[in-house]
Amino acid sequence: MKKKNIDNWIKKRKEHLGKNVPDQLFQRMRKGDMSALSSGITLVESVNREHRENANELVQQCLPYSGKSIRIGITGVPGVGKSTFIETFGKLFVKQGKKVAVLAVDPTSSISGGSILGDKTRMNDLSVDENVFIRPSPAGDTLGGVARKTRESILLCEAAGFDVILIETVGVGQSETIVKNMVDFFLLLMLSGAGDELQGIKKGIMEMADAVVITKADGDNILTAKTAAREYKNALHLFPANSKGWIPQVLTISAIENKGVEKVLALIDSFHQELIEKGFFYSERREQDKSWLSENLKEMILSDFFSNEKMMIELDRIKQLVNAGELSSYQAAEKIYKYYKND
Repeated sequence: MKKKNIDNWIKKRKEHLGKNVPDQLFQRMRKGDMSALSSGITLVESVNREHRENANELVQQCLPYSGKSIRIGITGVPGVGKSTFIETFGKLFVKQGKKVAVLAVDPTSSISGGSILGDKTRMNDLSVDENVFIRPSPAGDTLGGVARKTRESILLCEAAGFDVILIETVGVGQSETIVKNMVDFFLLLMLSGAGDELQGIKKGIMEMADAVVITKADGDNILTAKTAAREYKNALHLFPANSKGWIPQVLTISAIENKGVEKVLALIDSFHQELIEKGFFYSERREQDKSWLSENLKEMILSDFFSNEKMMIELDRIKQLVNAGELSSYQAAEKIYKYYKND
């Protein structure tokens, strides 16, 4: 009985996705239909080959209407207060009359497959605003897939009329590097008072940040937040100059008390204006587009490789030889690659 229910659910799901004709979805999205936008992103996230073709067609239709938003990446370690910050931050944009989309990449368990999709419950006020769209997406097994889906979701949100795209990352690894390459402004949230401040973040992520924000600067934590801000400012001075000519700033905020968040918004406005005046803003986006061409190509090749049944049989055979000590890993990789080329 249980299997029958699952089969029925899968059948209905396929029928639902099958009805999402790109032309119809696109027209509804352009009229501000949020259910159509949700369906469009679901289509983009699907791994079904037929759905991918429809998703590609939908994205292509959205392209002429995309690119008019400001894209902001927000990252930080778990517990830093990303959701609280985004709630307060997003409401400031809404007060300015802007439409805000929040795309949250959630951690997914590689063991159970479960994901923490709790962003809507953590952003109570923001999630019920008609000018706000919140979409959590499980990270899954590969960051590359998430990157493509998130990047395409940005284009869909822009075509649907959103002025601000906030991308929240899990803040625990390589996802930051990937998200950095799809946003205009990269915001790093940090906690103070958690031991040696500079041990809590990798140098690479610090170098990527366009601004560092010390969160929870309220109550007894105000002094430690200010101390942490000074330490981060000193650390940023040691890094080479930003290629865009932008000097990363360090701010302290209390999102729960709505203190200092306006300064973050003003800083991003200043960044946006400065980079447009210098000609860096759109040239940076063109560089990102070229980079994503390479990334998409890599993903397609990997997908083709691992979906090839003959290749998987040969891979298992070669793995056994490596396990038996008859082949080195490098020799095995060469054999697999030659087999793939000649397949």
